[in-house]
Amino acid sequence: MMLSLFDQFESPTWLGIPLMMIALTLPWLLFPIPTGRWLTNRMLAVQSWSLGRFSSQLLTPMATGGHKWAALFVSLMMFLITVNLLGLLPYTFTPTTQLSLNLALAFPLWLGTVIVGMWNQPTHALGHLLPEGTPTPLIPVLIIIETISLFIRPLALGVRLTANLTAGHLLMQLVASAAFLLTSIMPTVAALTTLVLFLLTMLEMAVALIQAYVFVLLLSLYLQENV
Repeated sequence: MMLSLFDQFESPTWLGIPLMMIALTLPWLLFPIPTGRWLTNRMLAVQSWSLGRFSSQLLTPMATGGHKWAALFVSLMMFLITVNLLGLLPYTFTPTTQLSLNLALAFPLWLGTVIVGMWNQPTHALGHLLPEGTPTPLIPVLIIIETISLFIRPLALGVRLTANLTAGHLLMQLVASAAFLLTSIMPTVAALTTLVLFLLTMLEMAVALIQAYVFVLLLSLYLQENV
């Protein structure tokens, strides 16, 4: 029995052992593995077409040096989509509702884009900290502000993903609890509440897809500034 609505976001344990690693590795078992055969099934064809379209859309406006990140970005997006959607099933746990996990994904990747920019074109990378044509008295203030905005990017990535998924799960929990309690008191209202819950679930599925895409898209934009 949950003592609080936020208990659903606690990391599951079994005999005191955290099950976070199982929740993180399970999604990869659901994807079909490509084979060396000339003919493949429909699922593999759709998967290959989707990954190809996503890669081309994400990397077309980027310089050639950023294309090396294609496999990483595609794998990250597929991982986030699968984890987010699996978390909508009953009696499951969504790892991406943990801010620690999202920051662990966002910070190293953001830091990698910054290191790439500082290594390949340090002058251009440092030029982002000071807009062209800035008055001399405002230079120190703008450098501080741009530096803070640069270091806050991974935090914004992690908080955005965590907040959107947590808010959706909490809203679904509240509506489902209301529908369950109203079943014996007001069946008509309970039926309408169940319909709202169904529509909310569809919306949350869309949010799960969109947030995974936005997470990777923002990382690609950060990389685009540094290649």
